[in-house]
Amino acid sequence: MVFAGPERRTPDARPTPLPATPRKHGAVPGLALAAVGVAAAFGVHALVPAVPTLTVAVVLGVVAAHLPGAAPLVRGVARPGLSLAGKRLMRLGIVLLGLKLSLGDVAGLGWQSLVMVVAVVLITFFGTRWMGRRIGLSDDQSLLVATGYSICGASAIGAVSGVLGKDKGDARHEAEVASSVALVTLCGTLAIAVLPLLKAPLGLDATQFGHWVGASVHDVGQVVATAQTAGPQALTEGVLVKLIRVAMLAPLVAGVALSRRKNVGHPANGDGSRPALLPLFVVGFLAMVVLRSTELLGSEVLDTANTAQELLLAAALFGLGSAVHLPTLARTGGARMALLGLGSWLVVGAAAYAGVMLTT
Repeated sequence: MVFAGPERRTPDARPTPLPATPRKHGAVPGLALAAVGVAAAFGVHALVPAVPTLTVAVVLGVVAAHLPGAAPLVRGVARPGLSLAGKRLMRLGIVLLGLKLSLGDVAGLGWQSLVMVVAVVLITFFGTRWMGRRIGLSDDQSLLVATGYSICGASAIGAVSGVLGKDKGDARHEAEVASSVALVTLCGTLAIAVLPLLKAPLGLDATQFGHWVGASVHDVGQVVATAQTAGPQALTEGVLVKLIRVAMLAPLVAGVALSRRKNVGHPANGDGSRPALLPLFVVGFLAMVVLRSTELLGSEVLDTANTAQELLLAAALFGLGSAVHLPTLARTGGARMALLGLGSWLVVGAAAYAGVMLTT
């Protein structure tokens, strides 16, 4: 909201109207544009199955923000709807993500692998935070990147951004979220091509490769695309380990919220109030995990929920991608962001490899 200041008065003391602010459009144009982007992303994935839909969605969002014909629409009438998609639809998608994991899956992995996953997440998270501070990025920016690399890519970034308490429409915050998503998406996409080439040189069998991929690649779709190159056993193990990482999302978000609550000098919410220790959408995520564990849901329901989750996250990522402005990003720490992304990618890959070697 723009503060216009006091009214100007003419000599007869009657107020002179200030220049009218542009009328705010509803969310419909932006949501419609996001729907077009989602349809295009699914189309590209159908033509090139190796490229995950969510990766295509964020790329198309970035492209739309820079096309001469589309850029004015993206930054103008469509902005409210795209911002809504990037925040609200992201949270709904995260809730449905919980249906991918059951408590039985967690127990079946074994305590050694559980310890390995937790260790990789913690090493990557705190290592990335340390590197981000060392190279001069903002605290929020390094936090977002650390979350994306350590947990589950864009979904985790969206979840943590929701407890940072930034005002709705905060352009700087939107740009930080979007650039973090773009960075983690780029590295996750590169992993699809790079990691299979390293399987033989690193001496990994199918199970070990699946664990390595699941512990180090960011997005669930990217894990599937990478692990399937080593066969069905690697795919099964990779997805299972990855979903255990996804389960770490809830305690991490709660930890960030608790940290912000304690930081009196930097209140988490724009209005000065403290955020909920466990945001509602994280509670929803945990509820979906419990629901999946009851085995009350049939395969058709789960398939429908999976499709809905992918649609919601694709729309959210298109909205986030559309907030990226590459010239501005290049002027405001693009090289440092790239350096942090590369460093974090090496940390998570090395930590995951060491963990796999110690536990398999």
